[in-house]
Amino acid sequence: MKLKNTHLKKMQEWFNKRKKLRNLLIILGSLLATLFIAINIIISIQDISELKQAVPQPTLIYDANNEVATKLASSKTEGVKKKDIPDIMVQAIVAVEDKEFFNHHGIYYSGIISAIFKNITAGEVVAGGSTITQQLAKNVFLTQDRTYSRKIKEYFLTKKIERTYTKDEIIEMYMNQIYFGEGAWGIKRAAKSYFDKDVKDLTISEAATIAGLIKAPSAYSPYKNFNKSIERRNVVLSLMKEQGYISDEQYNKEKESGLVLKRGVDDKYKGKYSQYVDYIVREAMDKYELTQNEILAGGYRIYTELDPKKQQAVEDVVNNDSYFKDSGSDQLMQTGVVLMNPKTGGVPALVGGRGPYQFLQFNHATQLKRQPGSTLKPLAVYVPALEQGYEVYDILKDEPFNIKEYKPQNSDHTFHGDVTMYEAVAKSYNVSAVWLLEQIGLDKGLKSLERFGIPLVPEDRTYPIALGGMHVGTSPFVMAQAYSTFANDGVQVEAHAIREIQNAEGETIGKWYKKETRVTSEKTSQKMTYLLKGVVEKGTGEKAKVTNVDTAGKTGTTQIVNGPSTGAKDSWFVGYTPDLVGAIWVGYDKTDSDHYVPGGSQITTTMFRDIMKKANANPAQKAFQLSLISEADYKKQLTTIEEEKRRKEEEKRRKEEEQQRKQEQQEWLDKVKEWIPSFW
Repeated sequence: MKLKNTHLKKMQEWFNKRKKLRNLLIILGSLLATLFIAINIIISIQDISELKQAVPQPTLIYDANNEVATKLASSKTEGVKKKDIPDIMVQAIVAVEDKEFFNHHGIYYSGIISAIFKNITAGEVVAGGSTITQQLAKNVFLTQDRTYSRKIKEYFLTKKIERTYTKDEIIEMYMNQIYFGEGAWGIKRAAKSYFDKDVKDLTISEAATIAGLIKAPSAYSPYKNFNKSIERRNVVLSLMKEQGYISDEQYNKEKESGLVLKRGVDDKYKGKYSQYVDYIVREAMDKYELTQNEILAGGYRIYTELDPKKQQAVEDVVNNDSYFKDSGSDQLMQTGVVLMNPKTGGVPALVGGRGPYQFLQFNHATQLKRQPGSTLKPLAVYVPALEQGYEVYDILKDEPFNIKEYKPQNSDHTFHGDVTMYEAVAKSYNVSAVWLLEQIGLDKGLKSLERFGIPLVPEDRTYPIALGGMHVGTSPFVMAQAYSTFANDGVQVEAHAIREIQNAEGETIGKWYKKETRVTSEKTSQKMTYLLKGVVEKGTGEKAKVTNVDTAGKTGTTQIVNGPSTGAKDSWFVGYTPDLVGAIWVGYDKTDSDHYVPGGSQITTTMFRDIMKKANANPAQKAFQLSLISEADYKKQLTTIEEEKRRKEEEKRRKEEEQQRKQEQQEWLDKVKEWIPSFW
């Protein structure tokens, strides 16, 4: 009986477990069914109607004088039908970009798994595993950001595209949307740009060359890097052979064949002001919520602040290699330059880098994140000090001190004792700046930076912030906007490149309205301008002086670990004349002991001077209007203090010389006394 009860109990436990498992499976099944339904609903509501727009129209970019300065995607206006694209061209692209294109349903899951492992290893999104359909969704509807949220959006759009269109339609849209370099959007323009042919007439070798461009159009352009282009072509040919599109005989023949380039007729606007146009595209996407495809093919009219004369002045300097005496041959010394109108916030000129251009490439003028060095001192230290009652001639301490185990040092490795604020700013003394920040309080400095629009993180809450010691860093664009406050009597106007956007029908869909903020008082701003004039007239920024025009500004450098004492990781100059602000950064993307900027701020100050001379040859205003301060009184006060300091230094020198003389006399007498007894 006992055995029977035990058996029944075990059977009951078994049935209970089965019941729990069944219930769990029902719940999981319900959840999966709900998730499946939800995913399909989300996919079904995706709007992809933009894919079937009419033939794309070029977007016109107007300058500040309302003249057409350039065109965007004028080379994208000619599409080509799938029936007019030779199979060999399709096969070349599929072989190198998405070998499973004709088999998957938009997502190649093994590719995604491989990309996930790469991203986990890197600690950020560095690989995408994108199929051709995913690339089409990204290029037409999304930004270029490598984020997980963008990948999720891309997934839903991709599935909707695959459910709506045939593979032939998808490959046709893709080949008409993709960028092939040299200003060529779409396969028809690519064939014309590289071989002056219609798509249907391309050879196997030419098709493989064009397909190889998609990954990196600039790097593999046969016009810029012929040997690399041939190597890339051969990679594509090899993939085509492996995937059965060409025979071994065809592969060997095409691999050994030459490549005859013939550029088609150029559009006069192609590549004009390309880096400024990049910024316009980004601003249109960020501020006016247009997609990249809408901008490139929507026939918009974009009215901007572009000043062709100023833009050309910046480009001439940036493209002049004599300014950049590279200390390494394997990578270019880079730069980012921004000019800004302090009264309107308009950006008349902007260049984001040197070397071969690629559409929407990294922009050192706007996307850079580097420590700004001493250019941060006016914003973090001297403005809040002036606001608390300090004067330009007040005495600051430049002597050894320790604050929370931080011991600031000057770049010349000496201490200068009592110095005026004017001298400390002009000579860019570090110790006195940190000392003054401690006097006014770290909170005051941080709040001042926030008012000026400098982005901070919690790790920036340290005294090295006085010297530009930021954890993340900032860009020339942000620094130009911050310094524009001084050139506009304490008022900061929101920076912008776009004034107005009209659609193809001439309707205004976006317009800039002036947004201004008072950051500091007019008087404080004028005092700061007086101090920054001293940097250019008597200090570290003398090379930045523009002839016959008042100039103010601040130099900045950051140290390179284990580098030469005269080399810098980053070189900055941010300055202004009465009606134009300029911010310049120079450095390497990857800095080490072999890649540094020689000569501190000499490059950036010289660039600033030469750009301003060309960009603003006939300024409307040549002198700063400092009506709320008395420059004469300041000069008198400073002269008196400097004379008193020189008198004390001279007196100290005389006393030291007298002491030295007496010491030498005493040493001589001591030697004589030692000598006399031995003589007798």
